[in-house]
Amino acid sequence: MASFHLVSLGCAKNLVDSEVMLGILQESGWQLMEDATDADVLIVNTCGFIQPAVEEAIEVILEMARYKEDDPTKHLVVTGCLVQRYLSGISRDLSEVDLFVGTEGVKDIADLLQNLREGKQTEKSHCPDRFLMDASLPRIVSTPFFRSSVKITEGCSNRCTYCMIPSIRGDLRSRQITDIITELQRLESSGVKEISLIAQDLTAYGNDLSGQSMLVELLSRILKETNLPWLRLMYLYPSGVSDDLFDLMGTEKRILPYMDIPFQHVSDSVLKRMHRRYGYDDLCGFVDKIRKTVPDIALRTTMMVGFPGETEGDVRQLEEFLKQYQIDHVGVFSYTNEEGALSEFFKEQCPEEVKEERMTRVLELQAEISGQILQKYVGKTVPVLVEGLSRETDLLLEGRTVYQAPDVDGCVYINDGIANPGDIVNVRITEAQVYDLVGGITETSASSK
Repeated sequence: MASFHLVSLGCAKNLVDSEVMLGILQESGWQLMEDATDADVLIVNTCGFIQPAVEEAIEVILEMARYKEDDPTKHLVVTGCLVQRYLSGISRDLSEVDLFVGTEGVKDIADLLQNLREGKQTEKSHCPDRFLMDASLPRIVSTPFFRSSVKITEGCSNRCTYCMIPSIRGDLRSRQITDIITELQRLESSGVKEISLIAQDLTAYGNDLSGQSMLVELLSRILKETNLPWLRLMYLYPSGVSDDLFDLMGTEKRILPYMDIPFQHVSDSVLKRMHRRYGYDDLCGFVDKIRKTVPDIALRTTMMVGFPGETEGDVRQLEEFLKQYQIDHVGVFSYTNEEGALSEFFKEQCPEEVKEERMTRVLELQAEISGQILQKYVGKTVPVLVEGLSRETDLLLEGRTVYQAPDVDGCVYINDGIANPGDIVNVRITEAQVYDLVGGITETSASSK
C-alpha cells in the first residue's frame, strides 16, 4: 500500500482542499502517515496569498525536501495557491519537487500520485481549468470531530487593489444550495456541532447563480433541513450584509451572534484606493445596526496599516474608530506589495519602519480594548463548546464561547467541572484576561447535544 504525508498551510479554505485530498487518497487506497519519514510521497498544500505565506511555504517545502535527500525513493509534491501563482518561478528554483499541482487539481490527486509512483507522470506540473468542489467528493475532516468548515463558494469577483485571490482562485463560483445541504447533513451525522461557513466573501454567495446574494436563502434552508446547533459566519463583505441577514440573525439563535467581517480600514481615502465599496459612515452605520439587531454580537475584523498614501491622520481615524466602537476581535497587519497587484504600482509607498510603528501602535491599542471588552462576561453564564484538555496544562479543560471562533480568537479555560470534547456546557465566567476567559461548569449545564 502506497503512503503519503500531508502538510496543510494557510487558511480554513485551504484546509478544506487538504481534507478533500485526504478523502480522495484514502478512498483510492493510499495510507496517511503522521511521520514524513514513513511516507512514500510528501505533499505540501501551500498558501501564496501574501509574502509571509509564500516564505513559510518555501521553508516547509525545503524541510520536506530534506526527507527526500535522506531517501531518494520518496516523491515531493507541492499543491495549492503558491503553485497557481508562481508556477514558472518555483518550478525553476525548486528542482527538488517532483510535481506541482495548482488549486484546481485537487480532484485529480490520486491519479497524479499513482502516475508519479509508476513513472508515468510525464508533465512536472498540473494546473487544469477552474474547478468547484461538491458533496460527491470524499472528505476527511482533520479538525476535532465536533467542528468543521464548509466552503460555499470558490474564487472572488471583487477587485481589491491589494489582493491576488481572483488571479489565483478565479472569479466567484457558488455551489448549489442542495449540494451544500448534503455536505452539512453528512457532517451532522458524523457528530459535528459547529459549522463555520466560509468563502472569500460570504455575502456574494449566489451572485453568479441568480444575479443577487442567496446567503439568506441558504441559511434558511440550513436551519430547516439540519439540526446543527452552532452556525458561524466567516468572511463577510461589509456592504454586502443585507437587512434580511440582520433580521435572520436577530431571530435565529442557531446562527451564532458572531461575524468575521474584514473592514481593512476606516478612512474614506484609503478605502477608495483599496477599491472597497464602502466608506467610514457605512461602517459606523453597519456596527450600529447589527448591535441594535443582535445586541450581544461579537465582531471580528482585520485592519491593514501602511497602505500606499495612508497618512498619520488616517491612522488616527482608525484608532478613534476602534476606541469608539469597541470591536471584539481585531487582527492588524501591515501592507506588503504583492507582485501583480495594482497597489504595487501606487505612489506614496509607506516606509517599512512607518508600517511597523503603526501596526504596533494599533495592536497595543486593541489589546487594551480587548481586555476591557472581556470584562463584561465576568459573572455571566455562557454556553461553551468544550475542545478538550487545555493546551497550557492538563489540569484545565479548554473550550470556546459562541463569541470565539476556532483558531483565531481566544478561549475559555475551564477550572471546575467535568465534560467531554464536543459537549456544549454552561460555564460561569469568573475571570477575564486580555484575550481569554476563565470559569467553571455550572450544575445546570447545557445539553451535550
